[in-house]
Amino acid sequence: MEFLIADWLGTPAWFWLAFAAIVLILTAFDLGVLHKDDKEMGIGESLKLSVFYIFIAMLFGAWVLYAKGQQAGVEYYTGYFIEKALSIDNVFVISMIFGFFAIEAKYQYRALLWGILAVIVLRGLMIAGGAALIASAHWVMWIFAAFLVFTGVKMLFTGESEPDIGKNPAVRWISKHLNVTKEHHGSHFFVRAPNAQGQLAWAATPLFLALVVINLADLVFAVDSVPAIFSITSDTFIVYTSNIMAILGLRALYFALAAMVHRFHYLKYALALVLVFIGAKILIADFVLGGAKFPPLLSLAVTVALIAGGVVWSLWKTRGEDLKQVAH
Repeated sequence: MEFLIADWLGTPAWFWLAFAAIVLILTAFDLGVLHKDDKEMGIGESLKLSVFYIFIAMLFGAWVLYAKGQQAGVEYYTGYFIEKALSIDNVFVISMIFGFFAIEAKYQYRALLWGILAVIVLRGLMIAGGAALIASAHWVMWIFAAFLVFTGVKMLFTGESEPDIGKNPAVRWISKHLNVTKEHHGSHFFVRAPNAQGQLAWAATPLFLALVVINLADLVFAVDSVPAIFSITSDTFIVYTSNIMAILGLRALYFALAAMVHRFHYLKYALALVLVFIGAKILIADFVLGGAKFPPLLSLAVTVALIAGGVVWSLWKTRGEDLKQVAH
């Protein structure tokens, strides 16, 4: 019992264990029950499953609010909404990666699941490192804030070029140093296949290469999202749980968003404004308000308003594009 109530990174250990149990149960239910067999997920199923994950995330936020107080609850929801919005950018890149490696739709969900399990660990390491830096020196927050403002301004005024998957260093290294099959082998990441000498040996499949590139892409996106959430709160439990809850639902939302990602073209400008806002509020709180805490409810309201505005504006501006594509 003493272990359960022991403080771990500012939060009782049983909070962390409860969250870990939720993640394990959701993952086991998802993979072992809903998607025991490899199959293509339709848009309707994708949206229904996404609503389920969003409901779980909202319910968890309500528990955080009850157990840790209003400020912690508001900070959790703010971090969740920011990470959820930023993950839409991930969808475009993931779709390109699957297309480059010609991964069939029915195998994409399983690959996303293993990718997200890796992300849970990698994000944990990044968040732990960020927390350690902030605990040792508050000025690290100023670097995070300046970086977010710079990134947001850059997103507003410069276009984003499409990544060249074929020139990805990891893909080139694996292709050069490992035995990689040109053929697809269903949902297998490794198979026994002839090597360059004609001998039977373990070989990586294109699905494994896709998984590696997806995880590397997430690390790149985490460079934005992790500092963004630390700019909202220094509570490591809130930072990690809001981040992971948003990512857990990404694989469900992917199939719906991948089919209509072109409809969210203007959302990146709203995300840019969100990054500028959350970076600027740290600098304002320290240098203008004399270290006073920026109101959490105001942060949540501005964040939700900007993201909702970006979604609505994008859908409005692109409302005729699907019909035009069908006509052509």
